[in-house]
Amino acid sequence: MENKSELIAQCEAKAKQWLSPSFDEETRKAVQEMLDKEDKTDLIESFYRSLEFGTGGLRGIMGAGTNRMNIYVVGMATQGFANYLKKNFKDKEDIAVVVCHDCRNNSRLFAETVANIFSANGIKTYLFDDMRPTPECSFAIRHLHCQAGVNVTASHNPKEYNGYKAYWEDGAQVLAPHDTGIIDEVNKVKIEDVKFEPNEELIQIIGEDIDKLYLDQIHTLSIDPEVIRKQHDLKIVYTPLHGTGMTLIPRSLKLWGFDNVHCVKEQMVKDGNFPTVKSPNPENGEALALAICDAKELDADIVMASDPDADRVGMACKNDKGEWVLINGNQTCLLFLYYIITNRKAKGLLKPTDFIVKTIVTTEVIKKVADKAGIEMRDCYTGFKWIAREILLSEGKQQYIGGGEESYGFLAEDFVRDKDAVSAMSLLAEICAWAKDQGKTLYEVLMDIYLEYGFSKEFTINVVRPGKTGAEEIQQMMANFRNNPPKELGGSEICLWKDFSTLEQKDASGNVTKIDMPATSNVLQWFCSDGTKVSVRPSGTEPKIKFYLEVKGQMKCAGCYDRCDKEGALKIAAIKESLNLN
Repeated sequence: MENKSELIAQCEAKAKQWLSPSFDEETRKAVQEMLDKEDKTDLIESFYRSLEFGTGGLRGIMGAGTNRMNIYVVGMATQGFANYLKKNFKDKEDIAVVVCHDCRNNSRLFAETVANIFSANGIKTYLFDDMRPTPECSFAIRHLHCQAGVNVTASHNPKEYNGYKAYWEDGAQVLAPHDTGIIDEVNKVKIEDVKFEPNEELIQIIGEDIDKLYLDQIHTLSIDPEVIRKQHDLKIVYTPLHGTGMTLIPRSLKLWGFDNVHCVKEQMVKDGNFPTVKSPNPENGEALALAICDAKELDADIVMASDPDADRVGMACKNDKGEWVLINGNQTCLLFLYYIITNRKAKGLLKPTDFIVKTIVTTEVIKKVADKAGIEMRDCYTGFKWIAREILLSEGKQQYIGGGEESYGFLAEDFVRDKDAVSAMSLLAEICAWAKDQGKTLYEVLMDIYLEYGFSKEFTINVVRPGKTGAEEIQQMMANFRNNPPKELGGSEICLWKDFSTLEQKDASGNVTKIDMPATSNVLQWFCSDGTKVSVRPSGTEPKIKFYLEVKGQMKCAGCYDRCDKEGALKIAAIKESLNLN
C-alpha cells in the first residue's frame, strides 16, 4: 500500500507542474480533473512515466500527461531532438529536417507543432502539405539531403493512439547511439525550454514535387513490365483503411500499367476515427471485410489493404476452392522474396553480390529459397531500422534486393529505408499478373513454394497487459522464461536456446557460444530439430508480449495443404500448452 501511495504522490507532484501557465487552459483543466478524482487510475496512467523511444519512437494514447501524446510531450521531444541535432551537426551550417504525418486525429496539429519548433531552433524544415505514407518521409529525407525527419503516426494502432517516429539522415528510424542520445537531450528539456514560436522563413511546404519523384523511382522496381502489359486488366480491389495510402497507391498502380483498380469507396475517406473497422490493422481479417465483399461482387483477382500510414500491406486471394483467404505476414514476405529471386534470376538480373534480409522472428522458409538460389540472406532484429542498417552497411559493396518481416512490412528498394506499402503493392500486383499469365492464382504460387521448400505454419500470440502493472507482469514473464527455460515445445525436444539479452546460445549438449548481433535485445528463441521455432519478445510500441510460433510439415502435393495446415494447428495448440498460454 505504501508503494501505491508513494506512486500517487509522485504522479501528483508531476501533474501539478502541468497546472503552470506554460500549459493551455484545456490541458490544465484535464489535469486538475485527474487530481481531484478519488480514483487515481487515470492520474497514474497519465503520469507514472514519460513516453520514451521504443522500436518505433514515441507512441501512446492521446491526452494530457507525461505518458500521453499531446503537443507538450511532442514539443519536449522535438526540442530535445533539435538540441541533439545541433550538437551532433555543430560543424554544419544548415541543418534540415522533413516532417510528415498520417490521417489520425491531431496528426496535422502535432506535425505543425514539430515544424514550428524545429524552425524556431534555426533548423530548415520541409513540411508535407497533407498526410503522406510513412515511406515517403524516408524518401524525402534522403532526396533532400536532410539530417533527420519526424513522422507523426501511430501506424495501425487503435484510434486513441498517436505517435512520433524519429528518422536519421540515412532515412531510417533512429538507432544507437543517436536514440539514447536524443532521449538524454529530451529528458533535460522542461516545458519552458520549448520554442513553440515558428520562424516561418525556415518552413517550406512540400508535396506533389516529391510525390512524382518517389512514384517514378518506385516504377523502376518493376521486374517484368511485359507481363503487366499482357495482364493490365488484372482485377484489383484496394483499401487504404481511411489512411495515407489513398494519396499514392492508386496512382502507383496506374503508373505501373494496371487499369482495373477498384478502391473501396467507404474507406477512401480520410478519417482518424476509422469508422468502418474495429481496428485499422490489415493483419485482422475484419479490416478487409468490406474489400472482400467488393471482390466477391467483382470476381477480383486480389484484395490489398494498407494500414493508415501505408507502410504495411495486407492481402487476400482465392484458394483452390474459390474461397477468399487471408495471406499472413510470413507468407506475404515469402511470396515477395520468392518472386524477386525467381524472376531476377529468369531475367539474368540476379548477381552473386545481391542479398536479402528478414527479421529473426520471420519464417525460415525464406532461408531455404535464398540458399537454393545462392543468395545471401541476413537475419536481423524486429523493426525496419535493423533492415535499413544492413542496407547501409553494404552500400556500394552489395545490392539489397528485398527484405521484410512477419508483421506485414516489406521493402523492395534501397532508396527508402523503412517498410513501404506503396512499392510493395505495386510489386504485388505484378506478382499476381505473373501468376495469372501462367494460369495460376497467388494461392497456387504459394502452394508451389511449399511443395518445393516444405510446408510451414506460423502463428503469433499477443498477450496484452496494459498499464504499469502490465509492464511489470511482462517483465516477470520474461524473467521466468529465462530462469526456467522450456525443455520441449508441443512434444518436440528443444535443441537450441538463444538469449539475445546476453547474446549467448546453448545447444542440447550444454555448449555455449556467442550470437553475432549488433546489440543486445530482450528476445528469447527456442529451436527444435524438427524445425519448430518459438520466439518471445515484449513489443516495443504496445503493452504486450509476443510469441511467434513456427512449425513444419511435409507437402507431397498441392492438395495436401489442408492436412498439413490441420496438423500444424494441432502442433501449435500443443506448444501453447507447453508454454502455459491457453
